Amino acid sequence: MNGGMVRGDFNASDTGPHMRSYHFPGRSPTVTRQAMAATAHPLATLAAVECLRQGGNAIDAAITATALLCVIEPAMTGIGGDCFVLMHKPGSAKNGGLIAYNGSGRAPAAAHLGWYQKQGIKTIEATTPHAVTVPGAIDAWDRLLKDHGTRSLGQVLAPAIDAADRGFAVAPRVAHDWKGLKSKIDLHAGAREHLLIGGRVPQVGDIVRFPALAKTLRAIADKGRDAFYGGEIAADMVAELKALGGLHTEADFAAQKGEYVEPIGVPYRGVTLHELPPNNQGIVALIMLRILDRMGSLGDDPAGTERWHVMLEAARLAYAARDAFVADPQHMKVSSSYMLSDAFIDALVPRIDRKKRVADLGPIPHPAGTDTTYLTVVDQNGMAVSFINSLFAGFGSGIVTSKTGIVLQNRGGGFVLTDGHANAIAPGKRPLHTLVPAMAMKDGKPWLSFGVMGGHLQPAGHAFVLTNRLDYGMDLQEAVDFPRIFFEAGETLVEESVAQKTRDGLTAMGHRIAVRPDPWGGAQMIEMDHAKGVLIGASDPRKDGAALGF
Repeated sequence: MNGGMVRGDFNASDTGPHMRSYHFPGRSPTVTRQAMAATAHPLATLAAVECLRQGGNAIDAAITATALLCVIEPAMTGIGGDCFVLMHKPGSAKNGGLIAYNGSGRAPAAAHLGWYQKQGIKTIEATTPHAVTVPGAIDAWDRLLKDHGTRSLGQVLAPAIDAADRGFAVAPRVAHDWKGLKSKIDLHAGAREHLLIGGRVPQVGDIVRFPALAKTLRAIADKGRDAFYGGEIAADMVAELKALGGLHTEADFAAQKGEYVEPIGVPYRGVTLHELPPNNQGIVALIMLRILDRMGSLGDDPAGTERWHVMLEAARLAYAARDAFVADPQHMKVSSSYMLSDAFIDALVPRIDRKKRVADLGPIPHPAGTDTTYLTVVDQNGMAVSFINSLFAGFGSGIVTSKTGIVLQNRGGGFVLTDGHANAIAPGKRPLHTLVPAMAMKDGKPWLSFGVMGGHLQPAGHAFVLTNRLDYGMDLQEAVDFPRIFFEAGETLVEESVAQKTRDGLTAMGHRIAVRPDPWGGAQMIEMDHAKGVLIGASDPRKDGAALGF
């Protein structure tokens, strides 16, 4: 497909979207019958598929792949991070079989807003211990495996342990991200020790080993999740953070516990998109779709100025709502149902001018972390898992424990230090979270399991790829490949593949255009065609990954 493809007669009930032209570079979607995985790294996809072929189910395979990515894609994810999961489990009566899990960590019990104010701290800087919340990933993996898996924590960690112990070859996109984070690595002794080779960043094809991390993973495999949240491992994390001025205690780690939550969703073009509720930012995608549904046609050209202008303005409104309201649900002053209500959407839609950018639509979110890994798995029995695990920014806080080799996240950067704000830091509180796995249902069945990596972009990315598929009839791989545009710090940042005509048109409408150094995010998608009995997968070329099945 090129940027001039016109909208056809595709609708959400079709199972045969327009196909790409084979004259142009690209790749086709992967089509299989029984099971499939799509991840950001081919070795992780292979590990998931091998788990499935050996009789594991989708949650076993998803955690196997995620754990391996915590080793072989270390800038994007790690066991010192958080995760969120949306899954469809056949036979589960609640929510039509849809299950949502919030595996995010919390601020230390001593994290009183007044303490930061007395210290003269105005913002929570990304590379400080104050940005580190208690990691929620290991606890979430353990709970999900016990409740829905068929494999033990030790079994699913085996490929990750092997890679950390015996070494792995650095992939091209992994090397690119590593190189761009050298200045952050240099800030912390533990990071320099574990993440550099002779003082330099690893290059493509270098064999990297993480012996300390391998030992940590082996302890978790042998003794379970409590080995991470107590004992020597937790003590090492706390000691590292305290030495840097953090407020964390071993009791904070011992108290970590994720929770099942009620998914939220809205209809769009014949399907229903489901997201996790706050403290997750998935509601942004739902607000966007509600606005876009009211706006009607997005224009005939998927790469055209009209389509992108409308989507960007809808995104600005949705993110303004996020910044005003979304926080730990125990501290929110406005409900999710209000943010998705007709009255709320009615108040937003008239603010969009199809002809120009309106300067006072609302505040644009400030840039923060943008690095995450997302994957999706569908197994032989129809269980579909949409799974995301992250450190937030590249290599998280940049703080790496010397003894245990754990890269610690910087999710606390999602807090603010403003009195009265719903997202102000507080003891045991969860921050605004960017991780957003998605699941779209059609006719009461799971239709699309997907996610788009990229920090604040993620929910807008959901709207981008979903409208590519539903409004413009792109096949799944085309929907993933298609150019992306998003805003950051007052600028509208385009990928190099965005046509100059589109850039000029947006400039004329009042958007301040710049080219982003790296492309926007990376997506993984699996579509379930129940009529034909096949699975269709797509993996974003912005990453090293692949969609594979059998």
